[in-house]
Amino acid sequence: MDWVESLNTLPEEEWRSQIAKGKWSIAEIVGHLIPWDEFVLTKRIPYFLTSALLPKSPESDLVNQQSAEESRNRSKKETIKLFMSSRKLLIQSLNDLPDELWKQDLSIGGNSISLMKYFKGLVEHDIHHIRQIQSVFGDL
Repeated sequence: MDWVESLNTLPEEEWRSQIAKGKWSIAEIVGHLIPWDEFVLTKRIPYFLTSALLPKSPESDLVNQQSAEESRNRSKKETIKLFMSSRKLLIQSLNDLPDELWKQDLSIGGNSISLMKYFKGLVEHDIHHIRQIQSVFGDL
């Protein structure tokens, strides 16, 4: 969160520049994290606490395409503010989960995975994008 918040000081040109030919801009990368945080908040975490089946994941390409488009049309300040808000809610919800739930296996799309491994994958996704950006712009 601190790293994304630090992007407020990034010049607009860098914020909107593609990180490589055919790749997203920083705006689009940060912006695509928002709907996925919201999905986890509304369609995953509440179901982890019940025996109900998890709702099907949305079409990732469509979500990513829509969020990239929204990010191109939204100000840097607003994108970062939305990210910070959704991420704070996500972290708060994770902190509220019972400890014993973290090692429990979940069934997602016919696969079994522990809650710990599920969120480890999400953290690795964030790190992947941070490294992409840092490889182009260095430590911001």
